[in-house]
Amino acid sequence: MDAKELNELKRVIRSRKDGDIERSRTARHLSRGTPRCARKVGEEAVEVVVAALGETRTDVINESADMLYHWLVLMESLEIDADEVYAELARRRAEM
Repeated sequence: MDAKELNELKRVIRSRKDGDIERSRTARHLSRGTPRCARKVGEEAVEVVVAALGETRTDVINESADMLYHWLVLMESLEIDADEVYAELARRRAEM
């Protein structure tokens, strides 16, 4: 697996945006609004830091996956395509 997984996950998140909140965790997160999505990204980021400072490599990987999922949910809630962020990363890389 590689970064293509992020694009597939982005597609799945978008497809579930208006789904049944009883059946879809993604639809449930999005139904709670952008502030709640943003807080969730913050919570997950803290969990990555905590794992990095004292837990196992596997814990860091798992928490990082959670953070990336919630970041993509936040981007969807803001109607920002992750490709826009990727383009900004490419622009910055060109300046390095």
